[in-house]
Amino acid sequence: MNTLPQQLANGLFLGSMYGLIAIGYTMVYGIVQLINFAHGEIFMTGGFGALTVYLYLPDGTSMWIALPAMLLGGVLVATLFALGAERFAYRPLRGAPVLAPLITAIGLSLALQQAVFNWYPDAKSARVFPQLPFGPYHLGSLRIQSGDVFLIIVAPLCMTALALFVRGSRTGRAMQATAQDPDTAQLMGIDTNRMIATAFAIGGVFAGIAGVAFGLKYGSVQYDMGFQAGLHAFTAAVLGGIGNVYGAMLGGLVLGLAEAMATAYIANIPGMEQLGGQGWASVWAFVLLILVLLLRPQGLLGERVADRA
Repeated sequence: MNTLPQQLANGLFLGSMYGLIAIGYTMVYGIVQLINFAHGEIFMTGGFGALTVYLYLPDGTSMWIALPAMLLGGVLVATLFALGAERFAYRPLRGAPVLAPLITAIGLSLALQQAVFNWYPDAKSARVFPQLPFGPYHLGSLRIQSGDVFLIIVAPLCMTALALFVRGSRTGRAMQATAQDPDTAQLMGIDTNRMIATAFAIGGVFAGIAGVAFGLKYGSVQYDMGFQAGLHAFTAAVLGGIGNVYGAMLGGLVLGLAEAMATAYIANIPGMEQLGGQGWASVWAFVLLILVLLLRPQGLLGERVADRA
């Protein structure tokens, strides 16, 4: 029990990152009912975009100067890939059978992985990511890394900014109208193509920020990191109620807490010694997803049109 506060903190940090990525899934699904399975790789390109910016900065550049440039680079790269995917991969297939964009998303995911693998000469191994020049901090029994501090500041700020944008801006209201009924929205003069592209762009922004957060938290990025993180983030989006932007963050937090607690404590249960540890984190995450879907198929918060984007 002495480690309980630390495990709760670890779960919240991990869940915040899942929530940032999951918002990209739920934004796109909320407006066009499309599962963008390439979103994990868009998150990965955000991390590598930030790393590329850092490598081109002069030697000795302070991280306080480098970090804003890295964030800008990661967000820009991820957003450009998200917009490119929408314009050239998904928009031509908007009226096609559901299976066509799904296969396209999987193909795009593999293509992005291979592109980054070929672009970076040492991409097969993890690339070292620069770290913030402070921490770790000790608060009683808690140990908080610098990357975790970045997450706990950025995640709520991004969530609040998105909520204000969707509820208070003209574009946000137009996105809600497009999500509710695209045909009627178009008759009312709303450019639905632009609203859909905006949803992809917002997902790319969140993915880019999450890519930087991943590098700061774990100290490295690699070309295949989007697969596992994207899969967990998709699970978080479904867990919270896919199509609900608040549910995506809640699902991420619940999933992160479940993973942290399961990997820390299940091995201590008599007869379950072999079922604990980090290697079982994904297993318990999906067990939780199955249980939630059996008891509440619409997710924890459900899908509310007013909160869709």
